[in-house]
Amino acid sequence: MVTSAELASYCQELLAVADFDDYCPNGLQVEGTRPVRRLVTGVTASLALIEAAIAAEADALLVHHGWFWKGESPCLIGLKGRRARALITSGASLLAYHLPLDAHPELGNNRQLAERLGIEAPEPTTAGHGLVWRGRLFAPVEGEAFAVRVAAALGRVPLHILGREAPLATIAWCSGAAQGFIAEAAALGVDAYLSGEISEQTTHLARELGLDYFAAGHHATERLGVQALGEHLAVRFGLDHRFLEIDNPA
Repeated sequence: MVTSAELASYCQELLAVADFDDYCPNGLQVEGTRPVRRLVTGVTASLALIEAAIAAEADALLVHHGWFWKGESPCLIGLKGRRARALITSGASLLAYHLPLDAHPELGNNRQLAERLGIEAPEPTTAGHGLVWRGRLFAPVEGEAFAVRVAAALGRVPLHILGREAPLATIAWCSGAAQGFIAEAAALGVDAYLSGEISEQTTHLARELGLDYFAAGHHATERLGVQALGEHLAVRFGLDHRFLEIDNPA
């Protein structure tokens, strides 16, 4: 048993939260009324996830995409009010970790993607504000074969943009909406770049930069870090942990 504040304090140090200038507050966003015995993790603090966590009798909900993003109205009305009422009425706490959970060298989305995709020697780079990673494949593979590997690992068929004719031996990646880092990834000298989303210009950039691009899904590429963090916390504090999947095709 642990308090939500103690969980947040531990994660503050573990994830080096103070090192990041993020678009949202990282840490304890809503303090509940009871100690934490059962921790539920999920990708986004939507009403559907909150209701599922309540049904699972969660004492705390830990997510990658929380609330209170920069540029949004802070007023808890309408959709935001419904989410807040459901969570607060249940007595559960809400913790959220965004960029710190993308970047963590062991538990982060990018490191977990490397493990799931069989990428060797994964390492962070200076590209994408330090969020883009790179590594190599055990053996060179054709782009279509790697797309099949991604689909099997993430349960989502990626959109594959062919940018080169030769097999792929090295790759860079960044989870979520990181398609804007494609030029920086190409500058690393890799054969391919994988992220969550794609924009209209991404296709042209991949072809002109000469690297394959894989859009594997924002949600799909950001399911792994929160699960790894949840499992870590469960072992560290003796918690019951459950990851809840709220499907999102984006």
